[in-house]
Amino acid sequence: DALPIWYKVGPNDTINIGLIGCKGMGFSDLTSFLKQSDVNVIALCDVDESVLRQRTQDLEKAGIKKPKWYRDYRVLLEDKDIDAVIIGTPDHWHCLQLTDALQANKDVYCEKPIANSIQEADIMLSKVMASDRMVQIGQWQRSQPHFVDAIDFVHSGALGEIRLVKAWAYQGWMKPVAPMPNSAVPQGVDYNMWLGPAPERPFNANRFHFNFRWFWEYAGGLMTDWGVHLIDYALYGMKASTPKSVMALGGK
Repeated sequence: DALPIWYKVGPNDTINIGLIGCKGMGFSDLTSFLKQSDVNVIALCDVDESVLRQRTQDLEKAGIKKPKWYRDYRVLLEDKDIDAVIIGTPDHWHCLQLTDALQANKDVYCEKPIANSIQEADIMLSKVMASDRMVQIGQWQRSQPHFVDAIDFVHSGALGEIRLVKAWAYQGWMKPVAPMPNSAVPQGVDYNMWLGPAPERPFNANRFHFNFRWFWEYAGGLMTDWGVHLIDYALYGMKASTPKSVMALGGK
């Protein structure tokens, strides 16, 4: 049982998945996983019961039987039937959940960004290197064929010498979030578990679910949300690893 998935899965075997964080990209990732005939989802974990209900209904409509429910990811990780986990939680949880999953001998697909700090990333990398588990981060631009084809074209030299590369994100679909007062925690939400390692704050709907990414306590804004893809794409194209210097311009 200690063997990683790529050793123990045969042509007739099934990889049992547990999803941690089911609202957004986590469920999108799971949907992609389930396109593989050897993948089965047996567990969902989320701090919001309404999300668990909705995602279970979505799966049942697709002919997939109801998975086990968990509110605490640590309990999910104790399930010996689970081979691998998808981590689709807010960014401030990634470090703890990925390292805990490795400790529980689970293979891991973790959404980007890897972490909220260099210190967290270093901790995660050390745990990955000390483990025999398979770990992948959601940097889809490294594997999607049209991105790879474009990079191969750049690397072919057909464009000649490249002097300047610009990367940007069009986010016209995102609308400003109007200020909202603090409120009671919605029924069925384990807000303390949602906060986890983040500072204690009153519940505010503007910080919950999708909008967590605009607050320093949980994420790094658009730079870590989309920059993690697009800046990496530029570095990939130029066969570069890390910047030599950084300059920032902007408003607030």
